[in-house]
Amino acid sequence: MKRFPWILTVLTVLGLILLIGLGVWQVERLKWKEGLIAAADAAAAKPPAPLEQVLAEGDLEFRKALIVCPGLASAPFVELQSIHDGEAGVRLISACKPAGADFTLLVDRGFVGDGVTARPRVLETTLPLVMVGEFRTFDKPGAMSPAPRDGRFYARDTAAMARALNVSGPVRPEAVFAITAVNPEFPALRPSAPPAAFSNNHFGYALTWFGLAIALAGFYVALLRRRIKKDGPQAAAHRVRGDRKD
Repeated sequence: MKRFPWILTVLTVLGLILLIGLGVWQVERLKWKEGLIAAADAAAAKPPAPLEQVLAEGDLEFRKALIVCPGLASAPFVELQSIHDGEAGVRLISACKPAGADFTLLVDRGFVGDGVTARPRVLETTLPLVMVGEFRTFDKPGAMSPAPRDGRFYARDTAAMARALNVSGPVRPEAVFAITAVNPEFPALRPSAPPAAFSNNHFGYALTWFGLAIALAGFYVALLRRRIKKDGPQAAAHRVRGDRKD
């Protein structure tokens, strides 16, 4: 009889440990992602609150704030290449120093489709404007992100946009999306915040890893049974040859 396949057994056990561990990790990620989605939904459902209160709460993602931005309706802007509801265009980004604040926010005033060549007028004014903005956080653009050209950006680079807008002093890293009209006289500018981009495929990933673990275990058992069946006749033949010699 052949020796027990120890090497195959050890490799199979190690493979099962790895696959099951990956499946358990995906289950944990599933719980984390569900908690994240629930927290985002809860923040988005809260009514707008004064900016000072929202900042004091700490967790700004999806939180809506009432912001007083002097001169925002006619402030200078940079353009950010974007797509909204399947339409190509740009988003207009302006600097806003809230009344009484020692920092600047970059406000996404809204989306303008590529078919519109007009833009809101730019004037120097301190006329106060009260808007509702939604805070969102974004990863910094990577090294492969296209560089801005002719005042148009292709990645949401807060620091570079602030420099282009000649902002001095500290700038909040979050983006603020206007969800009320900043320029009602210019309806082509559509205020909006992008939808939540949460992908939650962890349950499917967990099933995949657990399924591979079951398949590996089944393969090992089938291989072992085949080996045992093959060794059975060989052992019997060996015993017969031994009896004949006696």
